[in-house]
Amino acid sequence: MSINKRLSDLRNSMQIKGLDAYIIPSNDIHQSEYVADHWNCRKWISGFTGSAGLIVVTANHAGLWTDSRYFLQAEMELEDSEIELHKPKDRFAPEHITWLSENLPKGAVVGMDGDLCTIGQFEKYSSLLNSSDKEFNIAHDLFDEIWEDRSDVPLHEIFEHDLIYAGKSRSEKLKEIKSEMKTQNVDHHLVTTLDDIAWIFNIRGRDVEFNPVAVAFAIISLGSTTLYIDDEKVPHGLKTKFISDGISIKPYSSVREALGNLSESDNILIDRSATSVNLYNAISSEITDGKTISTLMKGIKNEVEIQHTREVMAKDGAAIAKTFYWIEQQLKQKNKITEADVGDKLAENRSQMDHYVGESFPAIVGYKGNGAIIHYRAMHETCKTLKKDGILLIDSGGQYLNGTTDITRTIALGAPSKEEKRNFTLVLQGNIALSQITFPKGTTGIQLDPLARMFLWNQGLNYGHGTGHGVGFFLNVHEGPQGFTGLSSIRGKEPFQEGMITSNEPGYYKEDEYGIRVENLMVTIPSDHKGFLEFETVTLYPMDLKMIDEAIFSKKEKAWLNKYHYHVLKMIEPYLEGDIKSWFKLKCRPMN
Repeated sequence: MSINKRLSDLRNSMQIKGLDAYIIPSNDIHQSEYVADHWNCRKWISGFTGSAGLIVVTANHAGLWTDSRYFLQAEMELEDSEIELHKPKDRFAPEHITWLSENLPKGAVVGMDGDLCTIGQFEKYSSLLNSSDKEFNIAHDLFDEIWEDRSDVPLHEIFEHDLIYAGKSRSEKLKEIKSEMKTQNVDHHLVTTLDDIAWIFNIRGRDVEFNPVAVAFAIISLGSTTLYIDDEKVPHGLKTKFISDGISIKPYSSVREALGNLSESDNILIDRSATSVNLYNAISSEITDGKTISTLMKGIKNEVEIQHTREVMAKDGAAIAKTFYWIEQQLKQKNKITEADVGDKLAENRSQMDHYVGESFPAIVGYKGNGAIIHYRAMHETCKTLKKDGILLIDSGGQYLNGTTDITRTIALGAPSKEEKRNFTLVLQGNIALSQITFPKGTTGIQLDPLARMFLWNQGLNYGHGTGHGVGFFLNVHEGPQGFTGLSSIRGKEPFQEGMITSNEPGYYKEDEYGIRVENLMVTIPSDHKGFLEFETVTLYPMDLKMIDEAIFSKKEKAWLNKYHYHVLKMIEPYLEGDIKSWFKLKCRPMN
């Protein structure tokens, strides 16, 4: 079925329901970034595969609103449909609602699925639409009617994340959460986010591609704990452990009934940014607005998790070394290899490492102009063939039982141009500047973000994405609560704390020509100065020295890079043998 035919079917359903417009977000009822196929409505209706963005459909218009990371990708993927790309000036503002307010007549009704709309969105959208004499209706999931072969909610079996990796038992975590609930004077706490549930209960799943999570809800009460997950997903041995830990198992779909059966005199803590309107409307008790308690706990890794993270980086770096060596050999032998082949080889080499589970996101392998497509995904049928010229951007990551990785390197396949070397060096200088900063406790990502941009800014250059995001521990590669971002972002306002793992990934992109990004993960650690923090770079892989313009690279920056390369070689060399070991030593050589 073509995209335009799907849009036609949606419009017919809208007309029957009396809707003049319909909003289709990319999230699920758990407000996830990556979703199970059952909730992949936006992708199904549009063909757009990016992880962020929403579709708005009216009787005579269909539009995609997404941020600058996806502009080039969206233009390519929407080319054969009637859907028009809208480019928001502020990715955090509801510009699609402004557009609807201006383009629909008075009395128009705008629809959205109440499972996919948070409380905060509902209030904001309703207010904006009502001010222009329009109505917001959340009563209808139209895709249940028009998507004939829609997947069911997944039922994959969960498994336990062993204490030797997690570092803290589920009983300890629940005790800490309930202690905080007492502090906040609440009787119950609704947890909707899948990574929080996985972390709290020390479970992992296979319901969502790339994220080792399981579809579930949880209600944590002072006197009890209930996990709402379908019974067939929980193996017998784990059920026994849950019972021993005082955890009840009830069907996934029964959470709304449970919320409606709470005592009216009780108080439940919910996170408005993670709770759908439909769940909110089901609650019978008093409501306290706040943040999901476990989000910050999860973001601050314990010593066991941090040590495992350091260890996993070495084997991940070795897998990358084997892949990059393979690329060089294939090009030297004039064998045909494509961007997609490189992605496959990365996954293959990672899979040979202990405790590997899968990729942490689809590998981004962008050669020449494709490197400027920030979240590009190479497909075998359409991707580029690599040659011994130009530059190649590879952003990839792995999920291991003992950690999650996310690394970007930009390498020259031939002699880089003067411009490419200069811009790569500016990006690398920003990465180094951010990694070296010592800062007082309480400092936020908004305050630190300019450090990664200042060398580019001085040349009138910039990039359109955030500089960094939190990273989970064998969990979501994009994790809150912190991040290096701009003024409008909630993550950018979260103070950094000891134990947080955050990406450091400045970049520069020249449309149709090349993309440059340098990404390492960093752990926040105490500084020698009392009351101050700093970062420890834990990602292990050398920079391409051919890409560095030594004329603008300072002695201090060279010293940092030489020290980093020495550490990289020391950690990764034990995983390598034969010719590749000699080759890798050359890649880690010091700069003069």
